[in-house]
Amino acid sequence: MAFLADRLSSIKPSPTIAINTLSQELKAQGRDVIGLAAGEPDFDTPQNIKDAAARAMAEGKTKYVAPAGIPELREAICDKLKADNELEYTAAQVHVGCGGKQTIYNALFATIDPGDEVIVAAPYWVSYTDITLLCGGKPVVINTTQKTGFKLTPEALDAAITPKTKWLMLNSPCNPSGAAYSADELKALGEVLLRHPDVWIMPDDMYEKIIYDEFEFATIAQVVPELFDRTLTLNGMSKAYCMTGWRVGYAAGPAEIIKAMNMISSQSTTSTSTISQWAALEALRGPQDFIAEHNKVFKDRRDLVAAMLNQANGITCATPEGAFYVYPSAEGMIGKKTPDGDVLNTDEDVAKYLLAAEGVAVVHGEAFGLSPHFRISYATATEKLEEACKRIQQACAALG
Repeated sequence: MAFLADRLSSIKPSPTIAINTLSQELKAQGRDVIGLAAGEPDFDTPQNIKDAAARAMAEGKTKYVAPAGIPELREAICDKLKADNELEYTAAQVHVGCGGKQTIYNALFATIDPGDEVIVAAPYWVSYTDITLLCGGKPVVINTTQKTGFKLTPEALDAAITPKTKWLMLNSPCNPSGAAYSADELKALGEVLLRHPDVWIMPDDMYEKIIYDEFEFATIAQVVPELFDRTLTLNGMSKAYCMTGWRVGYAAGPAEIIKAMNMISSQSTTSTSTISQWAALEALRGPQDFIAEHNKVFKDRRDLVAAMLNQANGITCATPEGAFYVYPSAEGMIGKKTPDGDVLNTDEDVAKYLLAAEGVAVVHGEAFGLSPHFRISYATATEKLEEACKRIQQACAALG
């Protein structure tokens, strides 16, 4: 339609949301579908956080606030970053947005000129490349492999940097692979970045607190302090605090960028929900013990899913360090025939087959920039995960 802006032709709707919507529609039609596409915890928001929201409403804290976010929350974010990550910021260096997506959008919209390049390691969260395109930038995708733990190597990073490189997106633990960079791995990447002083770094630490097997989380400005002044550290409340629908993300970095991001918010959303911000304040200041409890459940689910998928014909699955996803390879399924005689040529064909044959909804790897894989979110009930993996094993066994 000629009326629509040309920029829309470069992007597409979120595949993860599309698959989740389709599985919900099929359930509404009476199909027995197990949805493993949604990237959100199945745990409810902790009661103390919900109570804080109720108090905020009862106390009339429901008016407009500054685009940067309420001062109390920004101070709490500064305290969190200092305590957890050894990063020192002032409230003027913190921007609170409507979830991680808007925070990334504001940052790129504030800094990207047409043709500027943003380096992204595949597999990547589906929105990184499309937000870059929407802001007029050019995604530069570096493929990783399951063999190397789905991690960007210093050599690959160095080779990808050009005079047009503006940002490196660095997601750890990663959605969709669950891979997380150790401090030593970040230092090695940092050595490359120190040789390229015009490249800025945007670490997305949204899954920071969802880690397993005594893995120690680190963020790049923490382990390479020389990069602090050109790093915009992203995080949010959605995952660890089970607050996906509350829509609170945040960024901390140079005051000039934060000021620009606030200006963009002032002409779009103004701010995220005031009530959500008071709830987020309680989340950061209140009890944290539930996170370890949730992680124990997630770890058991991770181990279950990885083990059962590795027993399926044609699938190999790595055991990730964090987040609540696995990203198995479907390479052994490609080229095989379904009982109906259809050939599986792509990982999208694999995902469609699993949904049609066994009622298991997964997201195909092409959506995350790396094939032939698919993503499973194990943030759902353990018994459903076990049943879903049995169905996947059956679907694999039926291939000819």
